[in-house]
Amino acid sequence: MNEKRVENVIIVGGACAGYTAAVYTARAELEPLVIEGFEWGGQLQNTTDVENYPGFPDGIMGPELMQHFRAQAERFGTRFISDDATRIELSDDGVHRVWVGDTEHLAKSVILAMGAEPKRLGIPGEMELAGRGVSTCGVCDGAFFKGAKVAVIGGGDSAMEDSIFVSKFASELAIVHRRDEFRASKIMVERARERENISFKTPYVPEEFIAGDDGKIAKVRLRHAETGEIEEIEVGGAFVAIGHTPRSELVRDQVEVDEAGYVLTRDGSTRTNLAGVFAVGDLVDHTYRQAVTAAGTGCMGALDAEWYLRDVPPSPEAHWAGKAGEAQGQEQVEAEPVR
Repeated sequence: MNEKRVENVIIVGGACAGYTAAVYTARAELEPLVIEGFEWGGQLQNTTDVENYPGFPDGIMGPELMQHFRAQAERFGTRFISDDATRIELSDDGVHRVWVGDTEHLAKSVILAMGAEPKRLGIPGEMELAGRGVSTCGVCDGAFFKGAKVAVIGGGDSAMEDSIFVSKFASELAIVHRRDEFRASKIMVERARERENISFKTPYVPEEFIAGDDGKIAKVRLRHAETGEIEEIEVGGAFVAIGHTPRSELVRDQVEVDEAGYVLTRDGSTRTNLAGVFAVGDLVDHTYRQAVTAAGTGCMGALDAEWYLRDVPPSPEAHWAGKAGEAQGQEQVEAEPVR
């Protein structure tokens, strides 16, 4: 172990949160190592126009935005491994280990930024028409469907929230759900029912997204869950709103997570239950899930990690008593920053 380099910080995940954390830790001269994954860039890598990220008044393509994030982090000396982390072994107030295949990497701190994956229906046309009328984020893409007929697939609060938001732009919106009853809270269902341009298609199961001559979505094929009757409805857009799965499988038996697998953080910070381990982005956020909020928590994670390394705590309790990064009292001698 003495022969191996011990990184100041390893960032696991390469998207908005991870790259932002890399920019901040690199500028703090912590020389971050980002294990960005083979398919780096996160969900924006599969997104076309992004019109709601600040600083781009004319919009920007999702992959181009991710390239900007990555290039900015690289400019300040960030190192990248474009492969997936295969194993993570976290300690409490000690050295952490991250494997990429058979190669082990050691670190004094780790920022977890693996994100979350939208759940898929697994039907024909879903992936082929992604970015061509099929979306997993109503808040992100709703404004692109002004005056169009659209469908929202799902029966939970996410589906109702997406429907209410998208209905501001769509001419007609059909909520498609396989049951007559909804998992969503009663108040959210009632809010959706109050919208004049929202209708309900229940109990129907989507079977295929069908493209038109222009290569964009034109229809959704539905099957009645009880009778088996097939129906096709014409749409200009479809939103799959059946939830997300946090990519916490490598750490969920080590850090505290909620019942859905989202990593739990403490006291408005990005710190987890383990000293020197921080979590950011959609890995912890099951409410907002926006590029800008992910980037914001990436900044928070970087600052939390920098403060942790600077103060070199003898224990998590000693380090986090009081506000993060502030002196622990008159008797504590502040250590030199770890650089």
